Amino acid sequence: MADYVVPFIIDGKEVRPSATFDVVSPSTGKLVHKCGVATKEHAKAAVDAASRALPAWRDVTPSKRRDYLLKTADIMERRRDELAGYLIDATGCTQDWADLNIDGSVDQIKDIAGRISSQSGAVPSLADPSLGAMILKEPFGVVFAMAPWNAPYILGVRSVCQPIAAGNTTVFKGSELSPAVFWAITSCFQEAGVPDGVINFLSTNPANAAEVTESLIADPAVRKVNFTGSTAVGRIIGRLCGQHLKPVVLELGGKAPAIVWEDANLDLAAEQCALGAFLFSGQICMSTERILVHKKVSAEFQQKFAATIDAIFPAGADAPVLINTNAVDKVKKLLDNAVSKGASVLAGDFNATETSKTRLRPVVITKVTPDMDIYQTESFGPSVSLIEIETEEEALRIANDTEYGLSSSVFTEDLRTGLRFAKGIESGAVHINNMTVHDEANLPHGGGKNSGYGRFNTTLGLDEWTKVKTITWRS
Repeated sequence: MADYVVPFIIDGKEVRPSATFDVVSPSTGKLVHKCGVATKEHAKAAVDAASRALPAWRDVTPSKRRDYLLKTADIMERRRDELAGYLIDATGCTQDWADLNIDGSVDQIKDIAGRISSQSGAVPSLADPSLGAMILKEPFGVVFAMAPWNAPYILGVRSVCQPIAAGNTTVFKGSELSPAVFWAITSCFQEAGVPDGVINFLSTNPANAAEVTESLIADPAVRKVNFTGSTAVGRIIGRLCGQHLKPVVLELGGKAPAIVWEDANLDLAAEQCALGAFLFSGQICMSTERILVHKKVSAEFQQKFAATIDAIFPAGADAPVLINTNAVDKVKKLLDNAVSKGASVLAGDFNATETSKTRLRPVVITKVTPDMDIYQTESFGPSVSLIEIETEEEALRIANDTEYGLSSSVFTEDLRTGLRFAKGIESGAVHINNMTVHDEANLPHGGGKNSGYGRFNTTLGLDEWTKVKTITWRS
C-alpha cells in the first residue's frame, strides 16, 4: 500500500490532490502510504459542502440521527481488523492499544446515540401571565473539528460524533501522522448512510497546516471549533477563535500526578502507576508524569514499582515505540537536564541503544526538584518523576504546582482521605485507586487551567454543540 494515497472526503466524494506527503511507520521506518495535501481551496470546498448539508441535517429527527449513529457503531465493529491496521501501521502501537481505541469509539457512539432524544428545552413561567415563553436548544451550524494521532479513533470520533448528534455538520481535520484513521472514521459514518456533506474530512502537511487551519476558523460559515492536542497549539487555536469570536472546546496537555499515600495498597499502586505512566509509551494526555509518594512507604513502593516495570517491559524485548525521533529526543533532553541537576535514575537507561531511534524504554527518576525542566514540562513519553512527600498539604501543593489540570490519581485505603485529596486537586478528573488514564463514554471529559476548557462525552458534552434561543409570545 506504499503507493496508496489517502483521499479526502468532501461532500461525500473522495478527493485526491496531486500534491501528497508521506506517512512513515515509526516501528519499521517504512513508507505506509501517502496522503493528499489540503489547501485553503480544499478547506473552502469542505465548508461549503457542510453549509449545504446543514439545513436538511438540522431537520433530521433525533430518532433518525440516533439510528445513523448506532449503524456506524456496528460498522466500526465489523471493520475492526481494517481499522486497527491503519492505527498500528501509522503509530507503531500494539494490538491492545488499537482494540482499546476501537472499543472506546464504539461505546462512545452508542452512548451519544442514546442521549440524542433526551435533549430538550424548557417552558418557563414569566412575570406577566399574558406572556408565554420557550427556551430552545439549536445546533450551532458548521463545526470545525481537529483531532490528534495518539488515540485517533476515540478522539476523532468524539470530535465529530457529538456535534453531528446535536444537528451540526462538520469539517474534520485529522493529524498528518495518521490520516488513514480519520478517513476510516468518516468512511464508517458515510457507510451508515449519514448524508453527504455532514462530515467532510481533510488532512494536510505541516507546512500548510497553519494556513488551512486559520482559513477554516476565519470562515464565517464555521460557528464553533473543537481541538484536541498540545497546549502550545491550543493557545494558537484559542487566540484565533477569540479573534474571530468563535466559541471553542479545547482538550490539551497534562502533567498528571498520582499521590501514593502511606496507607496505600502498594502492589495496586505500583501496577496502576506503571500502566498510567507507560501505556502507549506515555503518549497520552492523561499519562502519569509525577508520582508523589509518602516517605514512610517510599522505599517499598520504589522496589515494587521497579519490579512491576520489569515485568511489563521485560529485558530482551524491543523497547516501546514512540511516534518519531523528535518525541524520543524530547524525553531524553528532559531526563538529561534533570540528571545534570541532581536527579537519580531509579529504573531504565535513557542512553541505551535500542533497535531504532524511535524506541525508548521506561525511565523513572527520583530527587526531582522544581528547577528541573521535567518538573513542569509535559514529557509525553515513557518517563515519570518520583517525588517524596509527608503531609496532605505538601502533596496537594506539589500536585497543583503545574500549569495543567486534566487528570490525577490518589492511592489510599481510606475513602475519606481519597475524597479530601480529590476535592483539593485542581484537575478535571481524579481517580481513586486507579490510574490517571481513565476515559469512558459515560463520564464527561476535559480539564482546567492550561489543559483546556469545555467537556466532551455525556449530556454535558452534547450540550456543548447546541446554542440557546429564547422565544416569547403574547397570548
